Amino acid sequence: MDVVQSEVEELIERAIETLQGKRTAVLTGAGISTDSGIPDYRGEGAPKTHPMTLQNFLESPSYRQRYWLGSHLGWGRFAGARPNAGHTAIARAEESSAFSGVVTQNVDALHHKAGSLRVVDLHGRLDKVRCIHCGQAYTRDAIATTIEQLNPWIAGEQLEGKMKPDGDVETSLSADFVVPPCELCEGLLKPEVVFFGEMVPFSVFDQAAGLLERSDALLVAGSSLVVNTGMRLVTLAHKRKKPIVIINRGPTKADRMATVRIEGGTSETLDSIVQGLRSQAT
Repeated sequence: MDVVQSEVEELIERAIETLQGKRTAVLTGAGISTDSGIPDYRGEGAPKTHPMTLQNFLESPSYRQRYWLGSHLGWGRFAGARPNAGHTAIARAEESSAFSGVVTQNVDALHHKAGSLRVVDLHGRLDKVRCIHCGQAYTRDAIATTIEQLNPWIAGEQLEGKMKPDGDVETSLSADFVVPPCELCEGLLKPEVVFFGEMVPFSVFDQAAGLLERSDALLVAGSSLVVNTGMRLVTLAHKRKKPIVIINRGPTKADRMATVRIEGGTSETLDSIVQGLRSQAT
């Protein structure tokens, strides 16, 4: 066994000891979904991103064309992603009450697919769409069908670039694209995700903070914590002197607050920690 591997295993044991007997809230980021084929934002090989801003989406028809076209082209692959060992490990630990629930910064709904029942989708879910005028809700699959009906030529188009973490792909094809309107009021449809420059709803953050408040510890998995909403939760845990375990490839903004900091992949590390917690509980 090499030195690096032995150090990781020692840190995993320390994490298990830290979390044993504690109801642990979990905060996840893009790094937990990379093993499901969804890229992260800042890791090695991550696509260069030009995030859609709320202002551009609301004010510019051409931006809406570009967004809905690129997002539609990536939707099939994004929707086809399946939970990996990290997602299922969290669901198992939640089922056994070792984990109190999960707050995710991801919009891929993979925690739901893995069987987790207490999930706070901090930045929303890409599989849901809502009219910003009348509030009518739609499934993303229903909107995909409408897009193909309005744009029959789209069936032959291929992905031009790498898929982004939010399921979007870069594309220059937009001039002929018809943006789907709300079927009830013909208003603007927007995926139920938080765009760049948009605030996380207070009610959603309150749910996340409430989950943390009812927990004894916090486990961060696959997030660099660059986004302020995630970092705010870690800061809350730190102020309340709750143990914090961080698993991530690369540095995070909260490394100095961590009780245990593990440099490594989230899937295998989470699986090892949950197995350890379960074995000690029996």
